[in-house]
Amino acid sequence: MKMELIQPFINAADAVLSQGLNSPMEIGNLTMEKEAYRRKGVAAMVELSGDIEGRVIFDAAPQTAAKIASQLAGMELPESDSLVREAVCELANQVIGNAVATLNDQGFHFRVHPPHLHTSEHGPKITPNTEALVLCFETSSGSVFMNIALKYGSSVKGSASSVSA
Repeated sequence: MKMELIQPFINAADAVLSQGLNSPMEIGNLTMEKEAYRRKGVAAMVELSGDIEGRVIFDAAPQTAAKIASQLAGMELPESDSLVREAVCELANQVIGNAVATLNDQGFHFRVHPPHLHTSEHGPKITPNTEALVLCFETSSGSVFMNIALKYGSSVKGSASSVSA
């Protein structure tokens, strides 16, 4: 995967999580996946189309999602509260929105679809010309995962359709 597409997401996650949780954040494991994504807990998915196509899944274990949502809400929330799911969608929206602003500044044009809850155990299958990068962000509230599967859209002239290493 090209770092020019990934780095804006890493930077955005660092900024949003550090500021939103008011604590430092570290990048833990970084892995490449060729299989369908396995959801860890409360997950939001955002799809992109245009010069860059694919999807980003923002995911946290239920306990971590509840801790994050509680911190953002300023009050204790149970794992089952709908505000927990909404908080994960909102964090995904903020991270991806920040990353998209950077990519737009680099000249990419695409449409970002609204985040939606990803409730199935497995995510969309990876196509043969796309691989997914899974990042683990260690926060004071627990691990937050971001699964990024992007490729250059067919409208990008002179680029290979897959995002290669």
